[in-house]
Order: sequence, then C-alpha cells, then structure tokens
Amino acid sequence: MPNPLIEIDHVTFGYDPSRTILNDVSLRFTRGQVTAILGGSGCGKTTLLRLIGGVYPATKGRVVFDGEVVDPRDKAQLYRLRRRVGMLFQFGALFTDLTVFENVAFPLREHTDLSESMIRDIVLMKLNAVGLRGAAPLRISQVSGGMARRIALARAVALDPEVIMYDEPFAGLDPISMGVTANLIRKLNDTTGATSLMVSHDVQECFAIADYAYLLSSQGKVVAHGTPAELNASEDPEVRQFIRGEPDGPVRFHYPAEPLATALGLGA
Repeated sequence: MPNPLIEIDHVTFGYDPSRTILNDVSLRFTRGQVTAILGGSGCGKTTLLRLIGGVYPATKGRVVFDGEVVDPRDKAQLYRLRRRVGMLFQFGALFTDLTVFENVAFPLREHTDLSESMIRDIVLMKLNAVGLRGAAPLRISQVSGGMARRIALARAVALDPEVIMYDEPFAGLDPISMGVTANLIRKLNDTTGATSLMVSHDVQECFAIADYAYLLSSQGKVVAHGTPAELNASEDPEVRQFIRGEPDGPVRFHYPAEPLATALGLGA
C-alpha cells in the first residue's frame, strides 16, 4: 500500500493491564482514500481513533502521523497534528445550547482569526454541502437525528482537515439518512482530497464507498484486509461470518465465562 499518511505499527493497547483491547495490530491509511475499519462491538475500532488522536499512548508499538510518531505527552505536537484532523463523533457531540450555525462556526472561531463575515460564508458553504443551509438558524433540539449527523459532519470539515475520522457514522440512522451520509462521506473525500478513516460495523454501506477495509476480531487482531471486492470473495470463515452476518461461525455469541450451572452453584 503506497504512501501512507497514518500508520499503526505493531500496536498493543489495553485500558488496564488485565485486558488487552488491541493485540499487535498494524494498519496503513493511504492518502486520499476512504478506509473502513470493521469489526464487532468491543474489538477496538474506536480505540484506534483515540490512539491516532493521541488521547492515549500505545502500550507497545507506535502510531505514525505523516512521518511523526504521535506522543500524547507532547502537547505542542498534539495540538499541531489535531489541527489537521476532523472528527465525526458517534453521537454527533453537538452543543445543544447553540444553533446549527453556531455549532459549525465553533471550530473556526476557536482555531482561526477569520473575520465574522468570512466565518459566515464558510459555515453557509459547509452547511450547503450537507444540504442543511436552510437549517442554520435552528436549535439542535429542532432537528432530526439524521440532520444532526449531517450538522456534525459539516462541523468536522469546517477547517478543511487533511484527515477525517468517522466513528460509527451510520449508527441509528434510517435507510435514507444512511445512504445520504454514505454519499456525503465519499463526495467530501473526493472533493477535498482528504484521507478518511471510517469505523463501523455496517458492512454494506462501508463497502459501497470504501477503497480499502480492515476487519478486526474480538481478540483485537487484524483478521483480514483488502479492497471490498477482495473481502467479499474471502473464504476465511471469520470474514465470511462477519460480512454475511451469520449467527454460527468462529465468532461466538457468549463472552468467555465459566459454565452457567457452575456459576449458579448447581454443579456439573
């Protein structure tokens, strides 16, 4: 994979010593591409985004952003790198006491010295890109869940970031809003030339717009990676089970535990 902007190099990480979330994972994110990070709940997808953003240090291995090893202890480096990143949070994380316009204007006012007239023009252009320019004066309580996700997307790209990270962008959306959001992610990536990292478990929506994809297992390892076509054609049982949503396969429903009868004190 040529010219990676971000590289996860043999990273191991756990929030506490007793449980490893990511286990010696290596991923490369190519400039200008949409890359999907797929896997079941709890496999470490969102944790990867946190490591890239420098929220936590890797226990082992390293995270490399455009040739620099990300160091959460280096605040100057973090602020400089984060300025190049836009983030769409799983539940939007919008400011409910601000209007739609003020939400999108917030990062521009925090990180630039632009005039109010310039900020107004940029905000209206970003809202127009997601089809919500007419909603600019509304309060967040007045918009639907699908609209809120698009507003959050407009805010995420307000500063024209080089990297856009999407944490479960399709969660909780109806089919129409899901399709609109997927098309927006692809369109914004192609229009701006950004590098997009998309964490999700919605296989078909991701495969429709992604250039490349990684599949993580419940043990925090990379099970497979490749183009959507390559993963669709995979004969690996775990890959097939996840992509097809099959209930039976290598991935078990129950979290490892002692037998229920033992736990209830009923003997064998």
